[in-house]
This record gives sequence, structure tokens and C-alpha cells, in this order.
Amino acid sequence: MKEYEGHESVLIADVDCTAAGKSLCDVSGVQGFPTIKYGDPNNLEQYQGGRDFDALSKFAKSSLGPTCSPDHLDLCDAAKKKQIEEFLALPSADLSAKVKEQEDAMETADKDLEQLLKSLQKQYEEGTKAKDAKKDAIKEAGLGLM
Repeated sequence: MKEYEGHESVLIADVDCTAAGKSLCDVSGVQGFPTIKYGDPNNLEQYQGGRDFDALSKFAKSSLGPTCSPDHLDLCDAAKKKQIEEFLALPSADLSAKVKEQEDAMETADKDLEQLLKSLQKQYEEGTKAKDAKKDAIKEAGLGLM
């Protein structure tokens, strides 16, 4: 999108999540392809709209722009402004520890979901085997002869 090339506050980038960009994709939560993310680089959101130029351009013009952040406190409500001010008042080491704590919590949430999915997959496979065994028993009991 040449319209945004060299733009002061807009970056449109193509990242290959299967090669050199894999770590960026992991951090950004990209799980399927193609994925379009937008927003604050530290808190990207997933775009759900159309994929053609007109749809993307319309979304960019109507929905994107500065948002509540340390650089744009004027766009924050009182609660967010207070939260940002508290973060900014922390010593760097304490803030880094809090960031690490939250990133670890996000990673734990991902691992918990992965564990749940494995458990559900196992239950599904066991249920399918039980169903197949019951159907085989019903057939063996003479269903086809009735």
C-alpha cells in the first residue's frame, strides 16, 4: 500500500511466519495464515474485515489512529490514565518484572488451552472407539438379519 509508505505513524508490513519472522509471529499471537493485525505494537488486535484494498483502506481511514497510550494520555479515560501514570512511576526494573509476570501469565494461558485441547482430543478418540465398538456389537447381535 504505497499510500502509507514512509508514513509517520502507520506501518504496513508483510511477515513470513514460517521463516525469519516466526518469533515476531509467536509474540504477536499469529496462529493461522493469512492474519492481519492492527493497533498498538504492544497490544495488537486481529483484523476481521475484508481483504481487498478498498476494504482495508476504508478500515484504516475510519478506525485507525492514535489510541490511549503513554504518548497519548489525552485519549485515555481517567482509569487508564491513572494506570499508565502508575506504570510510568515504577522503577525500570520493577516495570520489567511486571511485564515479565504478565507475559508469563499469557504463556500459561496458552499452555493451559493446549493441555485442554489435548485432553479433549483424547476424550474424543476414546468416545469414537467406544461408539464404534457399540455399533460393531449391535451389528454382531444380528441387526443386519432383522
